[in-house]
Amino acid sequence: MSMYLEIPEFESEFRFRTFLNDGLTIVYPHVHKEIEIIYAKRGTVNIGVDDTIIELEEGDLYLFSSGQPHYFLASPESERYVYQFDMQLFEEPLLRENEVSLMTLFEEGEPHSKNWPASFTEKITGLLIELYQLEEENVVGKRYLTLGLLYQLIGECYQGLPKRKQAVNPLKRTAAQYKETLQRLNDVFEYIESHYQEVLTMEDTARHVGFSPHYFTRFFKTNTGKTFMQFLTEYRINQAKFILANEKIPMAEVAEKAGFASVKTFHHVFKEAVGQSPLQYQKQLNQN
Repeated sequence: MSMYLEIPEFESEFRFRTFLNDGLTIVYPHVHKEIEIIYAKRGTVNIGVDDTIIELEEGDLYLFSSGQPHYFLASPESERYVYQFDMQLFEEPLLRENEVSLMTLFEEGEPHSKNWPASFTEKITGLLIELYQLEEENVVGKRYLTLGLLYQLIGECYQGLPKRKQAVNPLKRTAAQYKETLQRLNDVFEYIESHYQEVLTMEDTARHVGFSPHYFTRFFKTNTGKTFMQFLTEYRINQAKFILANEKIPMAEVAEKAGFASVKTFHHVFKEAVGQSPLQYQKQLNQN
């Protein structure tokens, strides 16, 4: 399974799970169609969201909408609760009246709890703690109790989740909306993951998945919102960011491990995309 595209392994058809990760558990850039909520239980949790590194202070929450690219950096002396659930758990056609869809609710909602009203943060935090505690117990009616808490969490989000200041491009979500499309795209992402350190062309990738270059070009742009080369470049930059944040190696080695043909190309492409050189980016991380 591609590390860029994640299909969470739920224990059953009941598509909810929660678990605790320590700060040394690092996770490469990935997307999935499920909603994910992070609760910084202890210490500072460093996460990458698109092109931004965000620090979650102890007690902070962060909400990832469906298809939101993210990753986790090494965050010593920290712990985080992770919650993932599929929106298919909720009978939207039956429950929704004049509300926006769940997809829209989470896409347009402010993801970071530092920008939420204190009372709303307190309610959501309490529900998340209950969900984790319930998951650790072996009680009769556990799934009904879990669903009850999840429905309450959704209701509270409809009432109190503020709108995010900057809109998200919905094209980024298209690739994560349908399982069949996810599975087909996964073949593409796995191929990219296996070959991004080499000379990799759109034609080679199209041939690997059995598409003509013309069809592949349209399929990929429709389902990711990017051209193949834009995606590949972004993928390599994300790998470079991850390496710069977690390894102390020469820039030539960073460039090679991230799939760039030369240090010069790496420096130019990285600075153009991020707004600062790789070395400046690494120094800034070390100062935080």
